[in-house]
Amino acid sequence: QETGQRLCTGNGRGVEPTDAGLALLVHARGIFELADKARVDMRERQLMPSGRITIGLPPRVAHAMTADLVQRFRGAFPDAAISVAEGLSIRLREWLVAGRLDIAVLFDPPASPLLHMETLVREPLVVMAATPLPARMRLADVADLQLVLPSRPNALRQLLEKESQPKGLALKVVAEVDSIQTVLSLVARGVAATVLPASSLREWTHDTPPFIAAIHAPVIRNRLILAVPKARPATRLSRFVVQLTRELAERHYGQDAQVP
Repeated sequence: QETGQRLCTGNGRGVEPTDAGLALLVHARGIFELADKARVDMRERQLMPSGRITIGLPPRVAHAMTADLVQRFRGAFPDAAISVAEGLSIRLREWLVAGRLDIAVLFDPPASPLLHMETLVREPLVVMAATPLPARMRLADVADLQLVLPSRPNALRQLLEKESQPKGLALKVVAEVDSIQTVLSLVARGVAATVLPASSLREWTHDTPPFIAAIHAPVIRNRLILAVPKARPATRLSRFVVQLTRELAERHYGQDAQVP
């Protein structure tokens, strides 16, 4: 009655739709399909939360990992946003405790009862110079070199001094430069040698490669740490970023990472 059309007719074999009935069937199927699409869309919106997550990365880590991190996050959560803050590990740790960051990657941070910390990778430190070096050097021999190093409170500088000072070794730091790229430029010019994680060689952009010496007696390794506040509940976004950060750290800094 509502359509004002006869939708079906009866015959000896049963009931058959009229032309109007067939047309209405097409419309009905379209309505059901739209309803199904609406339900799928609602489920996807439930599965793809919106919101924002903020991660802190040291500059060298940010240079290696940010593009992959942002691209894969956006692919997984198109309705959400990610913010990447760069800074020294000591500053990132402060921001994490203060609630300005959801997650942070830190070099050799001190323990904190407020943070859950997970070691991602450990990298050996090496000596880099523009002049020939032996394949391996004792820390006492490294202390005899003129060095360009990051200034305190850089985590690498603190790690070196933590190893050298108890042994009565004074590092000969002739220049303090916080940018790794600038440190490597000074090494390339022969101003001084430096001590850096082995993966820092990826940052070398000069024509002549540096000479590299492994440090032994003792072997010194830094720790790349993933830190999250204990008081902050995990979300779907944070769990995804934590797992992705693990994967990217292993790819760029793990044992199988390719260093030219």
